[in-house]
Amino acid sequence: MPSLTESLGGTPRPAPGRPARTRLPSADEVVAHTLLNCLLREVSAPEHQTALTDRHLLVRLPRRGVLLRVALRRTSMLGAHRFTGPVSERTADGGWSEIGWRRLAEHTRDELALRTGVHNEEFLAQLDSSHRAVAASLAARAETETGTGTSASPSVYLASERSLLFGHRFHPTPKARTGDAESWHAYAPEAAAAFPLRHLAVRDHLIAEEAAEPGALDVLDRPDGRTAVPEGYRLLPAHPWQYAMLRGHPALRAALGRGDVLDLGPGGRPFAATASVRTLYDGETFLKFSLNIRITNCWRKNASYELSGAVALTRVLDPVLADLTARFPRGTVLREPAYRSLALPGPGGAPDREMLEGFGVIVREGLDRHLLPGTTPLLAAAVADEYPTGPAHVSRLLDGAGPSAVLDWWAAYLGLLVPPVLAACFDHGLVLEPHLQNVLICVDGDGMPAQVIFRDLEGTKLVPEHHAGTLASLPPEVAGPMTYDARRGWDRVVYCLLVNHVAELLAALADLHPRIEPALWSQVRAALRSYADLYGCPPPLAALLAGVPLPAKANLLTRWGRRADREARYVPLPSPLGEGIPRHPTTGGTR
Repeated sequence: MPSLTESLGGTPRPAPGRPARTRLPSADEVVAHTLLNCLLREVSAPEHQTALTDRHLLVRLPRRGVLLRVALRRTSMLGAHRFTGPVSERTADGGWSEIGWRRLAEHTRDELALRTGVHNEEFLAQLDSSHRAVAASLAARAETETGTGTSASPSVYLASERSLLFGHRFHPTPKARTGDAESWHAYAPEAAAAFPLRHLAVRDHLIAEEAAEPGALDVLDRPDGRTAVPEGYRLLPAHPWQYAMLRGHPALRAALGRGDVLDLGPGGRPFAATASVRTLYDGETFLKFSLNIRITNCWRKNASYELSGAVALTRVLDPVLADLTARFPRGTVLREPAYRSLALPGPGGAPDREMLEGFGVIVREGLDRHLLPGTTPLLAAAVADEYPTGPAHVSRLLDGAGPSAVLDWWAAYLGLLVPPVLAACFDHGLVLEPHLQNVLICVDGDGMPAQVIFRDLEGTKLVPEHHAGTLASLPPEVAGPMTYDARRGWDRVVYCLLVNHVAELLAALADLHPRIEPALWSQVRAALRSYADLYGCPPPLAALLAGVPLPAKANLLTRWGRRADREARYVPLPSPLGEGIPRHPTTGGTR
């Protein structure tokens, strides 16, 4: 079968590099480009149904017989190209006709149904939800522009958490969400939401809690300054949105009626919504609440095993994290040393699961005890965003710096990020999940990387071969979700570290100076090689340095199949890391 380029009579020609534009795309463009990213990575490129010609990317959906085209701002060695403008489809007369995101979504739906034999009636509605969320974020931004510049003030950090207008560009529905629009506006990070918590007083015997260290629960016992907690009761803070969704539950209504639970109302200092929506920050502590809503692929509840698992991991990992901090003092992991919830009796006397999970709140350490003096924490996803949507964006950190300074910045960052993640995996059987939303880049007064902070133990897993005794000591329902086998754990590390994080931040740097993209990838290889030279080169790392394909999470196929994130499959991406490997003009890989 001839290639797409041959069939069209064209010659592959990479698009000339241009710096990242400052004009933000429309919601229609965002949804179409994101969907096209997914089709390219998971559907068309693996089947050799893509090509570059005349400064456009061509993508064929073979089962539908549809040929798509989009203009390019910049090509990528990994195939993570930058698009511009509308998507077009080939017409019967050989011309091109622009199509909107809905038409592209329908083509995608039909292609996936033919490919998988599965139908997903939710898919178009979820895309529509994502589109409406992006449009709302853009409208809110037009009314109140985010400030520029960096300082050590907490507002700059929070601005980075609030600046993700478009979300994951390789997820088909990155901003899809349940819940009414008015509620979302009141609690969404993009709307700079900050609000007091709802406080409940719960009889002592109806509290479920665990703590990994003395004093870990103290943050939950702070009174709101208005109402004293009666004797025999404990304070339980609740996300006000979650309380609104659960207050009609029969078990809660009955407990309120009996006086087992007292509604003390909202109060206390305001908490700000961070990028995950359900994790809130008051300037000192992070509290991770449950929300009975679905964002992107998952319902955002703290499952009962996740409540206990966070505290168990904090205990288990204490010596591991101490070792990593001693070896890599500019990298640290935020612990989650406590949780508290509501344990109303359900059928059979066991705690009612809806109440236990619905009101579960996990305490995460704040930044003050870990942040190096003189540094400003910034959400990595905001630094690496495709568009400069906030003051943390790398184009603003580097502020017109030349290629040499960009390469210096990149080398410094890789030296902070890569070693602790690899050491955790190889030396301790600890699978960190350093994707862009789970890492804070702490920069000094000149905007240079000085420290990295990893967060969210929910995605952190143990490899059983390293932790058999620990896992055997835990209840099976807690230990099971806490593990990955060695192969799946390594795939997760490589995907989160290199594909989700490093490749995306590298792309933002290449937008500034497109000609240095090969040098940026060479520095990634050098960082891996340096680790291997210092700490050993186990076979998985040797294979990575030899240029084996990189695993990319198949978010489109996972969402189409309605699978849980843990069950997500990976598609191979041709690697830019191997020496002397010729690059394919569309995907950056070998053929």
